[in-house]
Amino acid sequence: MVSEEKLKKVISEILKGYGENEESALLAADCLVKAEMRGISTHGTYLLIPMFQRVKGGMLDLPTKITLVKENNATSIIDGGNGLGQLAARKAMCISIEKAKKYDVALTLVRNTNNIGFLGYYSNFAAQEGMIGFVGCNAASSMAPWGSSEAFLGANPISISIPAKNKKSIVMDMSSSVVARGKIRKASRNKEEIPLGWAIDKEGNPTTDPNEALKGTLLPIAGPKGSALAIIVDIIAGMLSGSRFGLEVKTFHELEGATGVGAFCMAIDIKKFYDLDCFCSMVDSYICSIKNLKKVKNVTEVYLPGELEFISEQESREEGIKLDSKIIESLNDILEKLGSNLKLVHD
Repeated sequence: MVSEEKLKKVISEILKGYGENEESALLAADCLVKAEMRGISTHGTYLLIPMFQRVKGGMLDLPTKITLVKENNATSIIDGGNGLGQLAARKAMCISIEKAKKYDVALTLVRNTNNIGFLGYYSNFAAQEGMIGFVGCNAASSMAPWGSSEAFLGANPISISIPAKNKKSIVMDMSSSVVARGKIRKASRNKEEIPLGWAIDKEGNPTTDPNEALKGTLLPIAGPKGSALAIIVDIIAGMLSGSRFGLEVKTFHELEGATGVGAFCMAIDIKKFYDLDCFCSMVDSYICSIKNLKKVKNVTEVYLPGELEFISEQESREEGIKLDSKIIESLNDILEKLGSNLKLVHD
């Protein structure tokens, strides 16, 4: 187990070694640590490895320089400067929250950034401010549109967070594919099979081999519905923002050049539409109503979107963060290569 503060210190040290400034390194580290705490390891410390490769390859520009491209009353477009996606997405949601306080609803688009991590991190910023948060981003082609066997769409995740009064916020955070590609990469690294229904090989056949799946494509959730969702996210996050979309987006995990990821962050100020305290109380009651429904056989608890992740985060805070020994070795190797005296060890 590793403490939250220790892991954050190590990650920020690594990011500073990559060339990020101290303040921004701490902000990005917070996102990566939260991912680990919530059990979303594919969006956590593992990302430091491709970041290291991209910095060495001159394909990640640090320190991150975010610029305002265009701004109107309730809308903005920012350029992520091919830097850390965590910083660009955070900035975008902060802009939307501030604008929503004045204009009720606000939308900020992001162009020219990289992998932004898990989206619930940003949508929940809005919920913490008494707002509803929407976040979406596109990604490199890894999923075939419904009816095709050729990758064209990214997993293109989307997240929506809704605040409650005494309960935890409802945080929907999901990819448009049955599973994020990071889980297939993880299965490949661990030499494990993947379940049928996650992906197809390059010939369009169902496969349990993660390596064949990586050569093939992911499958969309609910068939044509997931495919449609991925298309819409790609158009808004990529096309509308002026970033890359479709086959133009490059993977963060191979040295193919700048990824060109696009994203969008929207905030809706609830109190401009409904009394905030009353609304959040109704969400509490809504959650309780769902919790009290009759359960199917062998199910003892009905969980709301994001609830399991909140539970995992709390356990991590109390007991420490579980980190794979291979990841610890990789991070210590990076620290050594950066000339740092820090070393990550289990508490």
